[in-house]
This record gives sequence, structure tokens and C-alpha cells, in this order.
Amino acid sequence: MKLITYLHFNGNCEDALHFYKKCFRGKILEFSRMSESSIPIPESHKDKVMHSRFQFGDNLIYMSDVLPGNISQEGSNIRLTLEFKDKKRMNDLFEKLSEGGRIVMPIQDTFWHSRFGQCVDQFGIHWMMNCELKG
Repeated sequence: MKLITYLHFNGNCEDALHFYKKCFRGKILEFSRMSESSIPIPESHKDKVMHSRFQFGDNLIYMSDVLPGNISQEGSNIRLTLEFKDKKRMNDLFEKLSEGGRIVMPIQDTFWHSRFGQCVDQFGIHWMMNCELKG
């Protein structure tokens, strides 16, 4: 069994997908537009993303725009957490993801013997990053 995160966007999924591809140095495995769907889609949504699969390392994230009539709200009850072994990689990604967003907690050493930081990216996705300190 594997848990896969599915992110929904209000019409800017394609922008988010390319942003994450750049940040994570990942690849887009699958991409389809709503116009390719068998369900009736209004003209205003035909170019929106119906489904995409994004991979970085051994991780997968599914992404799409919401269907017409639906709204995706920034959630306060979920965080995507990344565990790092390399502090430099963590710092680089934190900087990229927080660009155009906001920093909730700057990266800092913590009482649980890790470096930790938290940000919200420009698409409203909450990210927590942790790197265990050795010794």
C-alpha cells in the first residue's frame, strides 16, 4: 500500500505543476486536460488540468484543477512534510517553495535535534521540512 497526495487547484494547476517540477527537479508522468474527458465541460474549463501525475525521487503527487462549480480552499488541517538528509538541499527547496508565498517558521535548529522550517507556497500549499542533526 502507498499513500499518494492529491492536490486540487482553482484553475492554476498547470502553473503549480511546472513550479513544482522546477523546485523538486521532478518529471511529469501524466497530463490531461478537461477537454479530453468524456464528461461535459464548459468552454471556460476545457484547457484546465483534469489529472496529472508528478514524480520526484520515489515520491508521487497527483494534481488537478477543480471541476466547474467547485472551489478548492487553502486548507489549515494538512501539511506536506519533507524529511531530508541534506541540509543544503532542504535550504534550497525551502527558498524556492517560499518564493511568492510566505514563511511560517524560518529554518532553525529545534529542541528535537533537527533543523526545521515551514512555509506556504504561492499556491497555498503548506510545507514542513525537517532535517535531523547528526551528533
